[in-house]
Amino acid sequence: MELNSINDIAAFVAAVRAGSYTRAAVTLGLTRSAVGKSIVRLETRLGVRLLNRTTRSLSLTDEGRIMYERCRQILEDLEEVDSTMALRRVVPTGRLKLTASQSFGQRHILPLVGEYLRQWPELQADVSFSDRYVDIVEEGFDIAIRIGDERDDSRLLSRTIGWQQVVTCASPEYLQRKGIPQRPEDLFNHDNLFLAGVMRRRDWKFKTPEGIYSFDCPGRLNIDSAEAMRESALAGFGVINMPTYLTAEDIKTGRLVPVLGAFNMEPEPIRLLYPSKQHLSPRIRGFIDLLVERWADGVPWHLPNL
Repeated sequence: MELNSINDIAAFVAAVRAGSYTRAAVTLGLTRSAVGKSIVRLETRLGVRLLNRTTRSLSLTDEGRIMYERCRQILEDLEEVDSTMALRRVVPTGRLKLTASQSFGQRHILPLVGEYLRQWPELQADVSFSDRYVDIVEEGFDIAIRIGDERDDSRLLSRTIGWQQVVTCASPEYLQRKGIPQRPEDLFNHDNLFLAGVMRRRDWKFKTPEGIYSFDCPGRLNIDSAEAMRESALAGFGVINMPTYLTAEDIKTGRLVPVLGAFNMEPEPIRLLYPSKQHLSPRIRGFIDLLVERWADGVPWHLPNL
């Protein structure tokens, strides 16, 4: 049956329920003639008579009785779908898919995902914490949390939700043993720990009066885990150049000591990226709102003296 038969089906069911074309027309907001024509069209399309008509009443034929039960169920199912979709327009439901870098995601995004799921019991989440580049459109993600400036992608919308600072630091024990570097060039005389792995190893960047200085040397220790590199610095193995979202608590408690603070680069943006859609689903909008709300007064790893 064609989709344009739904109006005729609705007229037929309404007429049976009301017991007359006139009362069905009032219910549907149509004329009596329009209701009658709809039922005639339905009978013509099916090739059977559905109603016995008299001037005072309507009664179902055997075929009409079968048709009525099927059509009533169809309309009830459509009403349930409409109600479900209306609910999904205002209540986060379904499956939220998001991705973030490994260390940042585990430390700062996962707790918020847990809070979000507790708030909305009908919601599920698929989370990927990975340091590889993820094409969220091709791989079907709803949200990506990325750090730093990236090339624009016309398929995505972007919103900055916070900032993070990369700092150079080491343990007090290491600095007592090896000395405190005064300029970026002094790092050539130190044991430097570099992050290696999925992403190509990046030079350490410093802002100097002469411009941006890029420091690179053979690392005393190269590790493919940011958390393991932080632990190595805490153990006194050497100097690290890492974001404050990983090191802020250690710096606050004195377990790590910042050095070369006068040469720190500008803070980097932390951005939410999500596919450009006219109607953003509640599960996506709700999580974006949660992140914005939590960090509206500043990110928890902010160090005001850096």
